[in-house]
Amino acid sequence: MAELHPESTTDDVLGDTDLSGRRVVVTGASSGLGEETARAMASRGATVVMAARSADKNAAAVERIRAGAPDADVHPRELDLADLASVRRFADGVSSDLDAVDVLVNNAGVMVCPFGHTADGFEMQFGTNHLGHFLLTSLLADAVLAGNEPRVVTLSSAAHLISDVDLDDPNFVSGDYDAWISYGRSKSANALFALELARRLGDQGLRSYSVHPGMVATELARHMTEDLMAQMISRISERAEQAAASGEDAPTGSDMPAMRTPAVGAATQVWAAVAPELADHTGAYLLDCHVGAGADVAPYVQDADRAAALWSLSEDMVGQSFG
Repeated sequence: MAELHPESTTDDVLGDTDLSGRRVVVTGASSGLGEETARAMASRGATVVMAARSADKNAAAVERIRAGAPDADVHPRELDLADLASVRRFADGVSSDLDAVDVLVNNAGVMVCPFGHTADGFEMQFGTNHLGHFLLTSLLADAVLAGNEPRVVTLSSAAHLISDVDLDDPNFVSGDYDAWISYGRSKSANALFALELARRLGDQGLRSYSVHPGMVATELARHMTEDLMAQMISRISERAEQAAASGEDAPTGSDMPAMRTPAVGAATQVWAAVAPELADHTGAYLLDCHVGAGADVAPYVQDADRAAALWSLSEDMVGQSFG
């Protein structure tokens, strides 16, 4: 494998890797990072289940992938992470079709959307980004544990630095809604979930990672207004100023980041899915094809007690005991 760096692409990560026989599930696969992840892995021989909310968009993504890789073994399936009944139907279908899942990529999500609720009454960003994937991973856990050197890769973000999870008011029942705070909480939840998953199932051979993909031009930003963009720039500047004042290195992304292509943005999650050198780093937060550390990772997403508390809360919220 070539030496990797922040501008490496999925093809740089995989090179001539043969993924024949690997069974992969990717959520949010109809565009952006999910589609690129599915393309890169299917083009190396993996069987990929492409999960997406829109059947039409997913079918179009399958066509694009097969245009470049005619033999790609890709299977589109409908999944709405904002509806736990849909998550259960999807998991039942995957479990029926595959005897095992080697890699689960929890890629899908929503970002800075207006205040709203999922079909089950959860705040939309926390409910979709975290709880939907929490339930999905729980329902597929037996299939994943039956996999060959199984891995679960969960998309987080540098936005986790905005806010820790709120275990007392995850649905903004008593607090005023802030789109960026909500997004930050959901991304912290993703990192904490990956950490606790590694602790609970690591002794059964499972490896778990959370990933920051960088800023990528995808449909994820469809709710981004000029005001929300200005708020993001202000938060980035504030982080850089705080780091400078304390004499610490600024976290990655404390300068206004350049927009990445999906091929670059998806590189780290593909690396997490395949790299043998990550076997001893389960539970880690990854970015730019390396293990995050220092200012790039908030202390609260490395807090084992916090991770365990979120896990218990999530079980209660989705009505599913896990691990």
